[in-house]
Amino acid sequence: MTGLASILRENPELALFLALALGFLVGRLRIGTFTLGPVLGTLLAGVVIGQAGVTVSPVVKTVFFDLFLFATGYKVGPQFFRGLKKDAFPQVVLTVVICVTALLTALGLSRLLGYDVGTAAGLLAGAFSESTVIGTASEAIQRLAIPAAEKARLVNNIPVAYAVTYLVGTAAVVAFLSSLAPRLLRIDLRRASRELEVALSGGAGAQAGVRSAYQAWDLRSFRVEGATWAGRTVAQVEQAIPGSRVFVERIRQGGRLLEPTPETVVGEGDALALLARRGVLLDSLGGIGPEIEDPELVDFPVAYLDAVVTRKEVAGRSLAELAEQHGQGVFLRRLVRGGQEMPFEPGTVVNRGDVLQIAGHEKDVERAGRALGYLDRPNPATDVVFLGLGIVVGGLVGLLSVKIAGVAITLTTSGGALVMGLVFGWLRSVRPTFGHIPEAALWVFDNVGLAAFIGVVGLSAGPSFVAGVRQTGFGLVAAGLVAAVFPHAVGIAVGRFVLKMNPVILLGACTGAGTTTAGLKALQDAAGSKVPVLGYTVPYAVANILLTAWGPVIVALMT
Repeated sequence: MTGLASILRENPELALFLALALGFLVGRLRIGTFTLGPVLGTLLAGVVIGQAGVTVSPVVKTVFFDLFLFATGYKVGPQFFRGLKKDAFPQVVLTVVICVTALLTALGLSRLLGYDVGTAAGLLAGAFSESTVIGTASEAIQRLAIPAAEKARLVNNIPVAYAVTYLVGTAAVVAFLSSLAPRLLRIDLRRASRELEVALSGGAGAQAGVRSAYQAWDLRSFRVEGATWAGRTVAQVEQAIPGSRVFVERIRQGGRLLEPTPETVVGEGDALALLARRGVLLDSLGGIGPEIEDPELVDFPVAYLDAVVTRKEVAGRSLAELAEQHGQGVFLRRLVRGGQEMPFEPGTVVNRGDVLQIAGHEKDVERAGRALGYLDRPNPATDVVFLGLGIVVGGLVGLLSVKIAGVAITLTTSGGALVMGLVFGWLRSVRPTFGHIPEAALWVFDNVGLAAFIGVVGLSAGPSFVAGVRQTGFGLVAAGLVAAVFPHAVGIAVGRFVLKMNPVILLGACTGAGTTTAGLKALQDAAGSKVPVLGYTVPYAVANILLTAWGPVIVALMT
């Protein structure tokens, strides 16, 4: 062990990668429905390895943190700017209420219990599972006019308080929002979610197991028999079932394969490749003739591509309207907003920056994609010019400071990277011809970037971590519980009685305002539905900005 410790001290990069490996492994451990997650797992692994006295250059920590913050802003940028619009105003107000309450609660508890500024920042970061506070608060502490040893002590206290309060805070918020809060609101969460689904679908989906016309599609071959269908044009066949979308994708006539037009006439004995919902194919089109096996008839290119909504005339319209105008030959498989898969019905309204995964004949997908905005074809390359300039410009913006009541407030270079990530992410949603960062790269920047930053924090805090836990004691556990739950309780009251929000949307918005992805998953499980996510995306985007900014704010207020 002495030899291993010596190797890690001499090669700190190995210590960091070891912390990442062990952290992600420990993060998979599950206790019931609760998991530590890679961030807390890496922090704890870094603390253990840090007992060997490993020293990692602070530049490494900053580089990974800037990558993480830019990626976060890039992902939520479109939703953040959408939150500035009128229809999202209640969710933005709720987010501000919760985040300000979180700051004041952490500040009040810290002063009441006599915590130092580092512990106060860690309390806020852990109770709201917002790891970015660790970075921005650490940078703010480094700018204080105090001895270097005192700076190191305060910075090392942040991960101590974070580790303790993250565990209790996350567990408490998950339990509160998914179990206790629905009782306080006096609702049956499952029933309320089903009612919201029906309301969003304009009445569709009332039957159990029946979903919108945009799912459960199939392509099958039929031979036309009888005078009922023979002699009709393709347009008449496609419009024969009121309220259903049917597409004639291909026709075999007399041994020849035809690409149909609306005027093409269907004859007796013709073979048709029909695309429709399974229920329509089985129940409504069964009379067209027997189903046949004709591999060549259905052997044409089918595309599954992501269309990014960028056109102004498309944003704000329902899926039913878009399907009527642009949906010929295509169907929707997924709707992703702010990185979260959204439930959708015919009445679901799309926003700019939404990603619609559409499928169908390649020519139809191309046409529909151009009508929606931009087809984001699979591309493994990252626009590094876009990424690098975004972080540089953001860092320069973050160096600016303003004085409020005599206190200098600055975003720091890392906070600036987050802000510029928001701007660049929004620009990408409006003009998606540049600035491409693939999902795989975003995952690395987001997950590995944050974990590496936290790993360096753990390595640095390792020698003083145990002493810090002993010093704070049980009081920090109780403080973490209050700091995590009280802001959400205030948010529930304001959202329900002041903002008059739908209770299901309100609970989803609380998970977003608390940046508690684990809480969203637990809430969806309790609701038996994905609809709580409808309230999650805008608050999550806004809260990431506010809570990141609270790092230097709480340092300024505590000092």
